[in-house]
Amino acid sequence: MSAEEICYLPARELARRLRIRELSAREVLQAHLDRIEQVNPQINAIVTLTAERALSEAAAADERLAHGEEVGPLHGIPVAHKDTHDVAGVRTTYGSPIFADHVPDSDTLVVERIRNAGAITLGKTNTPEFGAGSHTMNSVFGATRNPYRRELSAGGSSGGAAAALAAGLQPLAEGSDMGGSLRNPASFCNVVGLRPSPGRVPTWPAALPWEALGVQGPMGRTVADVALLLSVIAGHDERNPIALDQPAAPFAGSLDADLAGLRVAWSPDLGGLPVDPAVTAVLEPAVRVFAELGCRVDPACPDLAAADEVFRTLRGWLFHTGFSGLLEEHPDKMKQTLAGNIAFGATLSGADIARAQTRQLQLITGMREFFTEYDLLLAPVSQVPPFPVEWEYPETVAGQPMHDYLEWMRSAYSISATGCPALSVPAGFTGDGRPVGLQIIAPLRGELRLLRAAHAFEQATGHGNRRPVF
Repeated sequence: MSAEEICYLPARELARRLRIRELSAREVLQAHLDRIEQVNPQINAIVTLTAERALSEAAAADERLAHGEEVGPLHGIPVAHKDTHDVAGVRTTYGSPIFADHVPDSDTLVVERIRNAGAITLGKTNTPEFGAGSHTMNSVFGATRNPYRRELSAGGSSGGAAAALAAGLQPLAEGSDMGGSLRNPASFCNVVGLRPSPGRVPTWPAALPWEALGVQGPMGRTVADVALLLSVIAGHDERNPIALDQPAAPFAGSLDADLAGLRVAWSPDLGGLPVDPAVTAVLEPAVRVFAELGCRVDPACPDLAAADEVFRTLRGWLFHTGFSGLLEEHPDKMKQTLAGNIAFGATLSGADIARAQTRQLQLITGMREFFTEYDLLLAPVSQVPPFPVEWEYPETVAGQPMHDYLEWMRSAYSISATGCPALSVPAGFTGDGRPVGLQIIAPLRGELRLLRAAHAFEQATGHGNRRPVF
């Protein structure tokens, strides 16, 4: 088996071969290190590489297996962590010059769980400053480029993670999603990204214990691989008060399911959002696949009119809470769009935040009622296909002006405001070779239904099998 073949093995198959010692952890790691050396300079996905540490961990993993010790479900699988997630002893910058030399002394919970499952720490993946924005660029490491067309954006904020997956630099990845940061880069890079329900993957440390707008979640090249990683990072943690006390093991099982009779709603614009015709042209035949799988597909959309106010208000409050002190200390070291979000948060009153939370309850209630009639909702992940890497954001979508760096991602952040789990699955390519993902949305805590439907679509279409050329 060639190094490239190893690097593109599905994570579940790679884990199986490692457990039966058909492949060694050292062999797998070296294949990925060679791939990183060859490809990463072209896309800038992995920004900190811990090769020596990884080689030591891989050798130890092989020794444990050779001595008959129990190994975890991710035994020997190399994983690079998003640069907003602390890894003990590894440079973690959050994409900010303020923390350009920061080395934390402990792991965040999601990293801890992945490492405890036997994964090898490969390094860190690129992200915009503090994960703010759906295009991965920062003043510390520069921009991450799309593996399918290097002059285009890889999306964000988990853009480094998605690009590394697509390019065969790692088999699995973790990221975070407030307004689309797992789904948008998955769509842009032809991989799978899941935004779980709040509490499904508990966050720790957490500055605001009840905060539920931002979540952490898995990414992979296949739906089954995403489900495998979810089985590792999900599950109760007593330090997080919204952590779901439900077993995560079912996610590691088979996702095979018959979709016949499933009631599916399709909204090409989520209630009137501008969407690039190139995106719609890819998604319309993708939606027909669900009908071919036996689903009843109807044009329908829940009422998302409150989503803008809810998302922007709560996000502004969270950014002001989390970053206002840093902005005061380092006024010249933050990008202006982020500083503007923090300044907006400072203008909010208690009444503003209370109104946003009240309207969010209306959204949640409306979605619950919508999902009594439908089992799933289909929609665009992103309102545009990948755009030039030099842009901070697209200034127009379908002829309509975008007033800031958030507006073009309303198709993703409107769903964030509802709390519903949502997944981006590869849906095809535009005529000029730009990847497009389909957003599948399920009722609150409906991740297993979501994963099974996405898996069936993936098996029927095979869009994720198309690799970038280097």
